[in-house]
Amino acid sequence: MSCSVVIGTQWGDEGKAKMIDYFTSNVDVVVRYQGGANAGHTVVVNNKKYVFHLIPSGMLHEGTVCVIGNGVVVDPIQLMEEIALLKAEGLKDVEKRLIISDAAHVILPYHKSQDAGMEELRDQKIGTTHRGIGPAYSDKCSRTGIRIGDIFDDDFLRERVTQALKIKNLQLDRVYGKSTYEVEDIIDSLIEFREKAGNMIKNTAHYLHTALENDKKILLEGAQGFGLDIDHGTYPYVTSSSPTIGGALLGTGLNSFNITDVIGITKAYVTRVGEGPFPTEDETDEGQRLRVNGGEFGATTGRPRRCGWFDIPLMKQTARINGLTSISLTKIDVLSGFSKIKVAVSYKVDGKVVDYFPSAQLRNVEPEYIELDGWKEDISKCKSFEDLPDNAQKYISFLEEKVGVKIGMLSVGPGREKTFKL
Repeated sequence: MSCSVVIGTQWGDEGKAKMIDYFTSNVDVVVRYQGGANAGHTVVVNNKKYVFHLIPSGMLHEGTVCVIGNGVVVDPIQLMEEIALLKAEGLKDVEKRLIISDAAHVILPYHKSQDAGMEELRDQKIGTTHRGIGPAYSDKCSRTGIRIGDIFDDDFLRERVTQALKIKNLQLDRVYGKSTYEVEDIIDSLIEFREKAGNMIKNTAHYLHTALENDKKILLEGAQGFGLDIDHGTYPYVTSSSPTIGGALLGTGLNSFNITDVIGITKAYVTRVGEGPFPTEDETDEGQRLRVNGGEFGATTGRPRRCGWFDIPLMKQTARINGLTSISLTKIDVLSGFSKIKVAVSYKVDGKVVDYFPSAQLRNVEPEYIELDGWKEDISKCKSFEDLPDNAQKYISFLEEKVGVKIGMLSVGPGREKTFKL
């Protein structure tokens, strides 16, 4: 059996999609295991950019089966638009290679309205994308959600939608001052989705276990990153699901014995979108330089990302909790031209030095840095570790030593060809 998991190790935007696209050349099935259409995963092939929101990033490889797992919350409108866009760009067999879990929950228009209403009422904004992700997961936990498999039973679907709207319409009208929704409109939209996507919907847990039994190689893909995990991240400034190894198992129905590798995708510096603690954020010209050099703007929202320096305590925590077996280091080319590169090696919290990522008191964290010598050379054409300047080699070796996990892959640019093994 061969099943690898790709984990975002920071606050998302680490370059997961690019690395998943790279790894997909050696697998049969790619599975998205959590999150929704709030995440934009960017892949560049032959200088052409593709942005995925729900469909796994392995779709660009001919013959690869892509699965949307049970842990994902699916916006039917967004999904059909994404399929249509990929077909318009030349991928004619998307429907034949895409499988959608019948146990995944559906994001409906009232979730988006609720999402916006909740954010408007907050004194301290979370920074939600208003895509309805949080309310859909909330409904899942409160057992008022609607699963994709429900669309095949008309009577049951009507019962579920009617019950949901009894609650949602009251909330939207009386709490958030938003427009309400009609049962028939919601049902009609779900029946339309059934007509378009019904053949793609399956019990994906059964499909994946059968694939492993038939010696198929599987790659699990998450959205966001460890720092946004609802349990281990910077709560409440987190996503509403688990991008960790635990989320990978829950969101696919696979078990821990199926997993052979856990690959942490790690940016050579750190970024964050939206609100929340960010210990190594650099709000000086150096941070702006990282943003410009790295093109750090959200693929879904276009929002500028907050930028800062590599965070060893965060990475060590990620490695421990997820059981990382290797790290793929991305965007190291962005650091070219910096005379000094800072790395946070520990924190000081209320005067006490800690070498782990705290669950609380993150507002009081002061990172303790060391500075490494930078390099001026353009490394985007490097093809091996030996091609890199000495100081770039020393930077990689330093991170590897401090985190305690082997850096097995390096990315020096956005294209497929800009990736190599160490």
